[in-house]
Amino acid sequence: MSFAVITDSTANLKKSFLSLNGIKVIEMPYFINGKEYTCTELESFDDSDYYGKIRQGTLVNTSQINPQQIEDVFECELKAGKDLIFIGLSSGVSGSFKSAQIAKSELEEKYPNRKILLIDSLGAALGIGLCVYFANHYRKKGLSVEETFEKVSDIRDRMYQVFIVDDLMHLKRTGRLSNVGAAVGCVLGIKPLLKGSREGKIVATAKIRGRKQAISALADKCINLIKDTKIIGITYADCKEDALLLKSLIESKVKPHKFIIEKHEPVTGAHIGPGALALYFVGDSDVRDM
Repeated sequence: MSFAVITDSTANLKKSFLSLNGIKVIEMPYFINGKEYTCTELESFDDSDYYGKIRQGTLVNTSQINPQQIEDVFECELKAGKDLIFIGLSSGVSGSFKSAQIAKSELEEKYPNRKILLIDSLGAALGIGLCVYFANHYRKKGLSVEETFEKVSDIRDRMYQVFIVDDLMHLKRTGRLSNVGAAVGCVLGIKPLLKGSREGKIVATAKIRGRKQAISALADKCINLIKDTKIIGITYADCKEDALLLKSLIESKVKPHKFIIEKHEPVTGAHIGPGALALYFVGDSDVRDM
């Protein structure tokens, strides 16, 4: 019997891929000047307009998913007789994963014969999306829900997520940067290199002078640390040319089977801000410490 793969809308995957593979998505809201929105189709998301508004000072806020939202989506699959894997936004930056744990606890009492397996991605955007991609891959290969959980959990632990931003103000404003003292607010041409820690928090890992040098530093991280070349992910917040430059720098030394290059979705994008450029790949078991 197959099982369901479920994620949330911060996974940064196109609706065409999600629909084709029957992957259910729990929508996370964002608010522009107090009005609620969701991004249900990445294909039609206008990142230039959205990040342009943020540049102009428009107030954008986000909110975590509540347990009932998650429970409703989970129960639909459980009622159909399916086990499920949920892969969600890092508990290090959002309370949404706690909501998933609450929903699981409630539903396990109602469906004691079903398996509800949760994977805290310890990441965001394609840090989640690539885990979803692998979960779908293993499901198609016929692996069980338990086998898929184990394999994707291992990939999660080896997922390196590194990025640069134009302005640390957005991360500081929303409290998402864990070691503020290690970063220097993008002044005097200094660009902090930021990464997802082993605990799924955002930390500064280096200081680079100049944006081009920072993009080269991103590429070097991949070239030096990648171990699994099946897939590399890149997301960009209204800076597509920089994403393509990063791809070309990586391709000069590494030839992955697949690149996914996407506009950075609006929920976590509200926290990293316009001009952010992020890279995702699978390395060794200790890569998150690098």
